[in-house]
Amino acid sequence: MAKLSIDSTDMELLRLLQKDARQSNKDLAAQVGIAQSTCLERIRRLRRDGVITGFRAEVDLAAIGRPIRAMISVRLQPKTTESVRDFQQDLLATPETLAVSMVSGDDDFIIEIAAADVDSVRDYFLSHISARRDVADASTSFIYEQARVPPLLDSPVT
Repeated sequence: MAKLSIDSTDMELLRLLQKDARQSNKDLAAQVGIAQSTCLERIRRLRRDGVITGFRAEVDLAAIGRPIRAMISVRLQPKTTESVRDFQQDLLATPETLAVSMVSGDDDFIIEIAAADVDSVRDYFLSHISARRDVADASTSFIYEQARVPPLLDSPVT
């Protein structure tokens, strides 16, 4: 894939959209100091080129009955392309799963889940992790608190 041409105006638009994707084109253009038509065309290009992959609402998981979050580290054995893909797809199909990350190191995956209570985390672990024949080892860590930084920092792209 060819390197995309992203300039400082594009980066500022991305930062503004990341803070509030519901802003009008008129407001975005004014904040960046460009014409509305230019702003609209830049955002269309960023979407077309796959830089902007979507617009989402952030949801408070506790407000929808899933206040308990956990990370589950998993090591598969044997590791085959098929078992890795099946494992990912099976977990992504569960409502508790937030993310399935394939990682390097001692573990093969880290799964982030959100559940109603500790018993639900246990049930998830028993039903979707330890019940699998290809899981050689797994451990669960509860998340007490999480601070996140948006992908776009205030430093300019060079």
